[in-house]
Amino acid sequence: MKSILTAALFCTLATPLLAKTCGGSFNNFLAGIKAEAVASGHQPATVDQFLAHARIDKKVISADRAQGVFKLNFTDFAKRVISADRMSKGQSNRKKYAGTFAKIQQTYGVDPSVMLAFWALETDYGAFQGDFNTLNALLTLSHDCRRPDLFRPQIFAALTLFERGDFSPTKTTGAWAGEIGMVQMLPADIIARGVDGDGDGHVTLKSSAADALMSGANVIAHHGWHANEPWLVEVTVPDTLDWAQTGLNTSKPVSEWAARGVKARGVSMPAAGLQASILLPQGRKGPAFLALPNFKVYFEWNQSLVYVTTAAYFATRLAGAPRFDEGNPDPSLSDSQMKSLQQKLSQKGYDVGKIDGILGAKTRDAVRKEQIRLGLPADAWPTKDLLSKL
Repeated sequence: MKSILTAALFCTLATPLLAKTCGGSFNNFLAGIKAEAVASGHQPATVDQFLAHARIDKKVISADRAQGVFKLNFTDFAKRVISADRMSKGQSNRKKYAGTFAKIQQTYGVDPSVMLAFWALETDYGAFQGDFNTLNALLTLSHDCRRPDLFRPQIFAALTLFERGDFSPTKTTGAWAGEIGMVQMLPADIIARGVDGDGDGHVTLKSSAADALMSGANVIAHHGWHANEPWLVEVTVPDTLDWAQTGLNTSKPVSEWAARGVKARGVSMPAAGLQASILLPQGRKGPAFLALPNFKVYFEWNQSLVYVTTAAYFATRLAGAPRFDEGNPDPSLSDSQMKSLQQKLSQKGYDVGKIDGILGAKTRDAVRKEQIRLGLPADAWPTKDLLSKL
């Protein structure tokens, strides 16, 4: 263990290196990582070994910049990722790991279908876990100055896993964004929420389905999952509904929605006292869902409404719900049209975030407000008519 004087001296020397935590020379960036790691109590020799083969991975940056999948609408994305094969494998895995799912249900109150859907969407039930070198992915995204505050702490978490013998700087691989294992968890989440589901004394998310599923359920429970409650229910809605009251920012008791003519489709209506929102991922003419409190927990896993809605809907299918009614929604705007819409909304003073062609929460909120102002049905779904009126 370093003496207090030595540690204090090292921190003093490290300060200039830590002043800039992203960008610049990669060698200087690595020096800052090493300085911070040693100042935090990690042994210099261990840190050197951990970072011995560190490098920038340009493919990671390319993957980060090319997330075009989130520009798909809900119907198209759901059709792409929810296949008959994934449905069949989901039911097979439910039987194969029945003991693990029973333990998950008992411990965390998370329905097996929820974990099966995540498992399928993240890695196709463990078949495709990613071949990016995890350490280099984290270093690359931390050096890049878009989101260093998200990825830099993961480097030190990976270092801790390395010290425990649960991470290899050269052999551990995963997704381009640094997630590891069958349900794709970041190193810090593995440390905080990893569960030894198979009882072998290790948390091995790449090869142990029991570890991965238990750990994922632990993460979900930590973020406020309401045990043994539903998360999403497809509904039909009357044409007379006040569309301005739809969306995730408005919540009412299920009984009140029922009184307004909202009906469950193919399954039972949730308990009358539960709070719920009307989710219209493609506007009033497309699919409609009741989003219950557990639905919001999905956003702790992923921030994309399209991904979250698909994951939640997939779980309902695995639990026995029918295919959703596609309806006849107005066509999605093209990428250039969506960017034009965002620019027009931004010029009107709305904060829509980055002009990226993605219909995110901020853009939806601005669309709804403009629909109200223009006297259009306020369902937050942007159309060519809205674009022309702007």
